[in-house]
Amino acid sequence: MSISQSLPSRPWQPTPFVKASFALHAVSAIAVGSSPATWPWALAAVAANQVLIGGAVMWPRSTWIGENIRRLPPSSIFQNEIALTFDDGPDPDITPRVLDLLDAAGQKASFYVVGERAAKYPHVIQDIVKRGHAVENHSHHHTHNFAFYSSSRLHRELDAAQQAIADATGSLPRFFRAPMGFRTPFLDPVIARLGLHYTSWTRRGFDSTAKHSAQVLRRLVTGLQAGDILLLHDGSMLRTRRERAIVLDVLPELLKNISDRGLKSVTLRDAYRDVLGER
Repeated sequence: MSISQSLPSRPWQPTPFVKASFALHAVSAIAVGSSPATWPWALAAVAANQVLIGGAVMWPRSTWIGENIRRLPPSSIFQNEIALTFDDGPDPDITPRVLDLLDAAGQKASFYVVGERAAKYPHVIQDIVKRGHAVENHSHHHTHNFAFYSSSRLHRELDAAQQAIADATGSLPRFFRAPMGFRTPFLDPVIARLGLHYTSWTRRGFDSTAKHSAQVLRRLVTGLQAGDILLLHDGSMLRTRRERAIVLDVLPELLKNISDRGLKSVTLRDAYRDVLGER
């Protein structure tokens, strides 16, 4: 199936930190232009600001440089809802097994997929949607230098993933998560232009780097409460010594823990239906 329309753009509102950074750079330039002797002070101020920007880029849950959904809204908390999210797929072997486990537990999830993998395995993407889950945007190529892209390249990267996913499912993603969670101030205007909403997480298991499933499970369930957004991976993840993906060992116990606490996992689209204008 094919789809060519795009989501309505949203107005971009720079954060106070971004506004202050713009102002600092402008004031520094004016100061040096009017009084060249001030250049050491201006350079120090700009350098300090760049360090802060770098920290925000490397802090996935930061809200300094743009919108960042880190928890579900109050309505979901009231209903004891959480959100399971899976990154880096689809994987033709792992993703169907994850779906089977979710189906058996009666839980729904959001899958942040890589555009080129969606184009390669459209049947897996279609199966995700058929089983009642949501498919969201995790970039088209998932490169390690994503945070260094220019604004125009970011737009091409996100839009290509939007279209690849829409070609497979017939609908456009509504949420975006950056590879590794790293992003620059250039990303937020692109997200707004494409009508997307940026999301990170409340807690993560580090299942893509951990060597033991018990470590992953402990990170996810310690302090788990309504409103949390959990991050796992159904693609490009480290496997155990048995060559079995760690997520497949963690998920059954995690789902049982969620049920025992009286929690229910929903898709981000369902949790933010009012924000998205869906009924």
